[in-house]
Amino acid sequence: MKKNFLAALALTVAASANASGPNPYSDCGIGAALFPNSNGGAVSSNIIWDLGVTAITSATMSPETCNAKNTKVAKFIIESYDSLNEDTARGEGQHLNTLLEIAEVSADQKINVVAKLRTNVATSMADFDTETTKVEKSQAYYTALMTAI
Repeated sequence: MKKNFLAALALTVAASANASGPNPYSDCGIGAALFPNSNGGAVSSNIIWDLGVTAITSATMSPETCNAKNTKVAKFIIESYDSLNEDTARGEGQHLNTLLEIAEVSADQKINVVAKLRTNVATSMADFDTETTKVEKSQAYYTALMTAI
């Protein structure tokens, strides 16, 4: 019952969103990456994923991230965070290479981006504690990557 209410609320918010910026429920977050051509699917997915928190945060704090490429980057980070973290520590690896391809980092930029990413991740990890969630860690990694690019 509670999920149905939240989904209905999200659909209402999505339907009435201001047209001047991205709709956080349909244009941002994991939902937008999974269902780029289906507003209903994107909204439902964002609500199921984390009640739309990540989508709303991205739309509010950085609306420029609400596009297909960046949502694919975010989705890949959260799905493979542990492996990405290991690859980043080493400065190479399959998951890191895949991430850089999704983010469309050119071969010429790769060395510099990886070096900056490693520094940024190390800095952000210093702020983590035992209560830092995987979502929060993934968001920090995403920010580290976007800053490196």
